[in-house]
Amino acid sequence: MPLIQIKVFEGELSQEQSTDLINKVTDAVTEVTSEKLREVTWVIIDEVKNGHWGVGSNTLGLDDVKNIMAEH
Repeated sequence: MPLIQIKVFEGELSQEQSTDLINKVTDAVTEVTSEKLREVTWVIIDEVKNGHWGVGSNTLGLDDVKNIMAEH
C-alpha cells in the first residue's frame, strides 16, 4: 500500500487545497501503478510550524515561502 507524506507550513493550505492535493496525488499514484491501489493509497499532509524548517542554514517560515513564490 503506498504511503505518501507531504510537508507544508502550518496554515499554508486551506482544507479545500489539502483535499485537492490528496486527490491529485492519489490519482498520480494510481496512474503510475494500478487503479486497484486507489483504496489503499495513504496521503498524509504534515504541517510544520513556522521557524521549524530550514534551507541552506536559513530558518524559513510561511512568509518566506510566499515571498519566494511572488518572485517567480
